[in-house]
Amino acid sequence: MPNLIRSSSLTNFIDVARAAGLDPYRQLRKAGVSTSALLDPDIKIPANSVMRLLEDSAQASGVEDFGLRMGETRQLDNLGPLAIALREEATLREALGSVARHLVLYNESMELRIEEGDGVALLKLLVIHGARGSLRQSIEIVMCTLYRILKLFLGASWKPRSVCFEHKAPASLVTHRRVFGTSILFNQDFDGIVLSQTDFDTKISSYDPVLAWHARDFLNAKLAQSDVTMPDKVRKLVLALLPKGECVAERVAEQLGMDRKTVHRHLASHGQNYSSIVDAVRVDLVIQYVENRERPLSDVAILLGFSSLSAFSRWFSDRFGCSVSTWRREIRQPVLTSTV
Repeated sequence: MPNLIRSSSLTNFIDVARAAGLDPYRQLRKAGVSTSALLDPDIKIPANSVMRLLEDSAQASGVEDFGLRMGETRQLDNLGPLAIALREEATLREALGSVARHLVLYNESMELRIEEGDGVALLKLLVIHGARGSLRQSIEIVMCTLYRILKLFLGASWKPRSVCFEHKAPASLVTHRRVFGTSILFNQDFDGIVLSQTDFDTKISSYDPVLAWHARDFLNAKLAQSDVTMPDKVRKLVLALLPKGECVAERVAEQLGMDRKTVHRHLASHGQNYSSIVDAVRVDLVIQYVENRERPLSDVAILLGFSSLSAFSRWFSDRFGCSVSTWRREIRQPVLTSTV
C-alpha cells in the first residue's frame, strides 16, 4: 500500500505553476494526480505522485525553488490535524514532540526526529520507506513549513542557528534567503533546522489544559483510525518518547488511545511485539549517535531511553559484540552490524 499525503500539500500549486509558465492541470495529469484533490484538503493521495509532480514541475519550468515558493505562503490551518497538535502542549518542545507523533496524519512518507544536547536542539526531517526519486521540492516545502511554525511561536525576530539541506545549493539563493535568512547550509548530512535548546522551553500562550485534553483525545483517535500499520504507529511513538524517558508500553498505548493488551494483539497480528520495535529503533539510532565521538555516552544513553549508562553499555555489548567505548576507540570507519 502506498504512503499517502493530505491533498492540502498542493496548496498554492496552481498559482506557483502558472507564475512559472506552466499549465498546472497538464502537470497534474502527467503525475497522475486528480484535480479533485484541489477541491478538498482532506483527501489522501499517493505521496510519490505529489513528489513526482513537484520535481517534474521544477524541471519543466527551470525553477529550482518551485517547492519553496509553494511553501512560503502556507498558513497553519493548511496543516489540518497538525495545527491542533501544535496547540495541545504547554511548551514548544512538547508541541513539536506532538507534531512528530502525529505527522503521519498529514504525510506518511516523512518523519520528524527531535534531538537535544549540549545547548543545541535539532529538528531533523527523514524520508521513510516507500518514497522514490528526487525529493528536493518536497523536502523544501516541509522545511519551510517547520521554519514558519518556529517563527510563529518564537517571534518574527527569531533566527535559527542554521537551516541544513542534504541537496546542493540552487543557482540562485534569492528565495531561500527571503524565506530562511542567511544561515543556510547545503550538502549537509541531514535535512533539518538547528536551534538553541532554550528555544524549546518557550511557552505557548494559546495552551489551555482542558482544550489540550480534548485535542489529544481527537488526535489519538485519528491516529488509531489511520491506514498506517500498528507497528509503524508504535515505531513513530517510540522515536518521540525515547529521549523523554517515557517510552514504556503503557504510555505508547495511552498515546494511541488503547490499552496495552489491545496494542499487543495488533502487533502480534503483524508478527511483532513492543520490545522488538523498541530494540530495532535503538539499533537504528545508535549508529548515528555513536559516530559522533564528541557526544558523551551518558547523553547517548538518555537519547535511547536507558535508565543509566551501564544499562546502555550492556545493551550495546549484547547487540554489537563489543563495548561502545572500544568501538569508538578502535574502529575508524563506523560500520555497525547487529549480532542479533
